Amino acid sequence: MAHDEVPLSPLTWIGGDRRLARRVGRPVRNFLRIEAAGGILLLLATITALVWANSPWSDSYHEILETHISIEIGDLIHLDESVLHWINDALMAIFFFVVGLEIKRELVVGELKDPRAAALPAIAAIGGMLVPAGIYVAFNSGGAGFDGWGIPMATDIAFAVGVVSLLGNRVPSSMKVFLLTLAIVDDIGAIAVIAIFYTDDFSSGWFLVAMAAILLVVLMRVVRIWWTPAYVVVGSFVWLAVFESGIHATIAGVILGLMTPAIPLKSEAEERDIDDVVRRAVRGDASAPVVRRANFELKEQVSVVERLEDTLHPFSSYIIIPIFALANAGVMLSGDTIGDAVTSPVTLGVVFGLVVGKLVGISFATFLAVKSGVASLPRAASWIDVVGLAAIAGIGFTVSLFIAGLAFDDPLIADEARIGILVASTIAAALGTLILLRSKVVLEVEVDDPIPTGS
Repeated sequence: MAHDEVPLSPLTWIGGDRRLARRVGRPVRNFLRIEAAGGILLLLATITALVWANSPWSDSYHEILETHISIEIGDLIHLDESVLHWINDALMAIFFFVVGLEIKRELVVGELKDPRAAALPAIAAIGGMLVPAGIYVAFNSGGAGFDGWGIPMATDIAFAVGVVSLLGNRVPSSMKVFLLTLAIVDDIGAIAVIAIFYTDDFSSGWFLVAMAAILLVVLMRVVRIWWTPAYVVVGSFVWLAVFESGIHATIAGVILGLMTPAIPLKSEAEERDIDDVVRRAVRGDASAPVVRRANFELKEQVSVVERLEDTLHPFSSYIIIPIFALANAGVMLSGDTIGDAVTSPVTLGVVFGLVVGKLVGISFATFLAVKSGVASLPRAASWIDVVGLAAIAGIGFTVSLFIAGLAFDDPLIADEARIGILVASTIAAALGTLILLRSKVVLEVEVDDPIPTGS
């Protein structure tokens, strides 16, 4: 999501002239603003998890994740979950809330708003979900690992965008938009799969409570309540009710994200004369109520979706997702484990599903859409670009790991799936990068070669 470059206020620590701010604070901030930063932190967290889980201190890794944290409020609420479950059920709900915000923005003001513009990446995403799932089922039909068919359907936006951003102008900007839109549609598919197929012990009572809480959020919007803490309280109760209903709690985050307003409250049609209020607030001679009113009027010129994305996206990308990777990527890689994984239909289904299935599914679906006239290739894009991005979409990682944790109760099968995800994501990143680099070489040859003339 692009932002205008705004100078830092010298009144803040990071915008000041202190040595630590100049040499550490601002360089770290600049690093976190680049597109690849999230992918780099995710990679570091994954490596840390693998090293820790296979080190002499591996016991401490598992002890921390298995430590239980309880929350009790009288006889009404009693939650007693391990650290791993708090990460996967609570922290990841915030991640999926941000995903919901991104989907809402794309549907209202982004690429998914125009059906024709959204047609190509949407069709490509569907191909990129169906073919990998089919390949996985072919390896695991009737076996103990069948429930993991949703694992190779996912694309990790952070890793995929990170790899593409490192390639710079080798990838046309139109194809970067294609990849982002494809990944958003892919997220919609993954959310639907989680909600429908990975729900256990459904409780109709708690489901009705969740629906009532969601209706309360709608009512609060209708009567124009804009006090954020009120939504935090009700949203937390929605999460609790969904969690207790048996539907995975992360779905609550998606629902609340989709319910967030994507159009500014203060539109051109509702212009109000606030110039005097704003001037008084900026001059510094206004009272607290005037400053509060000016702050509200200025904030409402930007949609709630955009404001929340701006606030939560760094928290989600640089804290939640690395913590999730640290907690879920720590697979013990012994000789026996690797030997079992090499012949495991679960591992093979995940690897071939992500590496081959994504490449073939996205490329073929895109080819059919273009040749049938339903859509056209993005400007300045080539078929090599399509194939390269289709390969990079095989980086499943975050959501694939998430679904693997939901699909399998047997830790041995779950580890085989995680090994497959790690291997497949590495291969997909390398293969996609090589193809896209080849695309640049071909382009340079085409541009540099003189046009032959007849003699």
